[in-house]
Amino acid sequence: MRLIFMGTPDFAVPTLDALVAAGHEVAAVYTQPPSRAGRGKIERPSPVHARAEALGIELRHPASLKDPDEQQAFAAVNADAAVVAAYGLLLPQAVLDAPKHGCLNVHGSLLPRWRGAAPIHRAIEAGDEETGITIMRMERGLDTGPMLLKGATPIDHKTTGDLHDELAVIGAELMVKALANIDTLEAEAQDDALATYAPKISKAEAKLDFGKPAEVLEREVRAFAPFPGSWLEMDGERIKLLRAERVDNEGAPGTVLDDRMTIACGTGALRPVTLQRAGKPAMSLDDFLRGNAVTAGTRAN
Repeated sequence: MRLIFMGTPDFAVPTLDALVAAGHEVAAVYTQPPSRAGRGKIERPSPVHARAEALGIELRHPASLKDPDEQQAFAAVNADAAVVAAYGLLLPQAVLDAPKHGCLNVHGSLLPRWRGAAPIHRAIEAGDEETGITIMRMERGLDTGPMLLKGATPIDHKTTGDLHDELAVIGAELMVKALANIDTLEAEAQDDALATYAPKISKAEAKLDFGKPAEVLEREVRAFAPFPGSWLEMDGERIKLLRAERVDNEGAPGTVLDDRMTIACGTGALRPVTLQRAGKPAMSLDDFLRGNAVTAGTRAN
């Protein structure tokens, strides 16, 4: 098939690679414009931008697709379908309607659960037993379009980083399968009554509230790892927890209970497994304590 690919972050790269490997003609890649980062505000291309250049595919990065000229240029590609994976820009109706088979999206949840910007994070945070990928045909609503294929995976004790990488591969495989069967797949409408929403993660909500039960905080640690990273303050220093485990100890919430940095919660306690100090690499609890002894009675805020 003649395709347009639309994506921006690392999550989208496996899908682009899978389309090329399957023999599809990717006529153009759309990605968000390079961002400026670092002290020198140097332009940094997105992961999809870099991969498209390496593959020698025509690259486009408009700031918006609302301009009629951009919409005309999109339609002029004469694509059989557009494949969208975490593109990050609104697709106007003219863009959705341009390809023969429309725009197909790789969404990181089992729709209609967790429509929106942060489906992986929110599934872990809520304590869902499984999550997955939905291949859907896009429409104007927020992740409301009819579903073509699904693939599920257990969450277990995975972090958002773990699931991000796993779901990126599942999504790539499902999209190739969907395109191979595009003429025979039956689209299933979503049940809006079952929909839940996954708003974008804010750094503020990643601060650990030790008045909550330990089981809730353990999920939050996994949900917000690696970004933005759940955090606490201890002796005036901000520390990120990237992995933690529940412990049956009890005490005043926010109080360190032993020399293993076990912190009492509303119910139960939380013990760090992997931590990160500001400006430092992630480290194990043993490595952290080797240079930063924490005594019982210390307060975590």
